[in-house]
Amino acid sequence: MPTIAGVDGCKAGWVTVVLAPGREPEASVFAHFAALVASLPDDAVIAVDMPIGLPDFTRHGGRGPEVLVRRLLGERQSSVFSIPSRAAVYAVDEAFSTIERWYAAHREASRIARETSNPPRGVSIQAFGIFSKIRELDRLLIARPELRGRVVESHPEAAFRQLNGGRPMALPKKIKGRINPAGMEERKALLARCGHSRAFLASPAPRGAGEDDFLDAAAMMLVAQRFAQGEAVSFPDPPGADSFGNPVAIWT
Repeated sequence: MPTIAGVDGCKAGWVTVVLAPGREPEASVFAHFAALVASLPDDAVIAVDMPIGLPDFTRHGGRGPEVLVRRLLGERQSSVFSIPSRAAVYAVDEAFSTIERWYAAHREASRIARETSNPPRGVSIQAFGIFSKIRELDRLLIARPELRGRVVESHPEAAFRQLNGGRPMALPKKIKGRINPAGMEERKALLARCGHSRAFLASPAPRGAGEDDFLDAAAMMLVAQRFAQGEAVSFPDPPGADSFGNPVAIWT
């Protein structure tokens, strides 16, 4: 088993849970995904909660993987964002100095998304909030295509469903933007049954990451483990590819 890593985006960058052979899992935060990759062995397998592979044009429901996974999640399906076209994701590529500029950029991205989708659809605020991280990961995989075979996209709620015998989580992680303790406990109990220690799951999230980000990264680590062992399932199967060769699939 190679080193495996689960990754989720967080306020400070990327939170990762890494399991190296013969060691206990470790959690840390990296400002940039490239630095995270550089910290790991060359054969490490990484599962990340971030879209990989961008379409030139979208249909109802977003990319194919999102459509396939969303229908399996019941009440948790709203956690799967619809990612628009590559043109919309790259519509405005800058650091925003004011909230007014941020909203203007969102409007521009939505305009382009509507022009490159059928039926025409804008961009949700939630999806727009992760565009900078999508671009960061997209650029890295285009520049370093050798990473495509070991950096895979996943989704926490889809991963929890897979680990839970095909049953979606009954409770949300958050309610109105706030942590839901009961939902977090439901997921911690599942992760503990699937190999994580209770002590590790109870440890504080690394600085710059939220408690839910840390838990999602722990789930992503188990997806990386399943992928390394040849047990992970892809949606769709087989995976697709975008116009730059990046894979388009959610693995669980």
